[in-house]
Amino acid sequence: MSAKYPSDFNRETMHIEVDTSISSAHLIRIFEQLKHSHGLPQVLRTDNGSEFLGEAFVSWAKFNGMSLRYIQPGKPNQNAYIERFNRTFWEEVLDQHLFTRLDDVREAASGWMIGYNQARPHDALGHLTPTEYRNHLAGNSTFEMYA
Repeated sequence: MSAKYPSDFNRETMHIEVDTSISSAHLIRIFEQLKHSHGLPQVLRTDNGSEFLGEAFVSWAKFNGMSLRYIQPGKPNQNAYIERFNRTFWEEVLDQHLFTRLDDVREAASGWMIGYNQARPHDALGHLTPTEYRNHLAGNSTFEMYA
């Protein structure tokens, strides 16, 4: 299982978590790391996965001023950006290798994320990479994150 956290502001991937399962407590630890490295989004749009619905995560998000927006069950098109991102990640990383260890998946995901953020221009960003776009517009964002 992996959890991916791209931003809609500049399409930058903030984090890819690879593990056998991700609980609300695990999710809080991830977002605590993100809080210190990138800040938190004002809004997190997500599906109705149990890790996002758990009382611990919901309370933590509220305490940290992060609004949670859940898509309607059975309507992944309401979170189309992350669905497309997930498909790209699966096609370019997970479908390309036969992994036998989680650490190998983590290493591949980390390398892919760096390339995605720093070397892959996006049409929606005026043919800039996510990192270039963030640097170009530094300080002008209140971002929404997808999970």
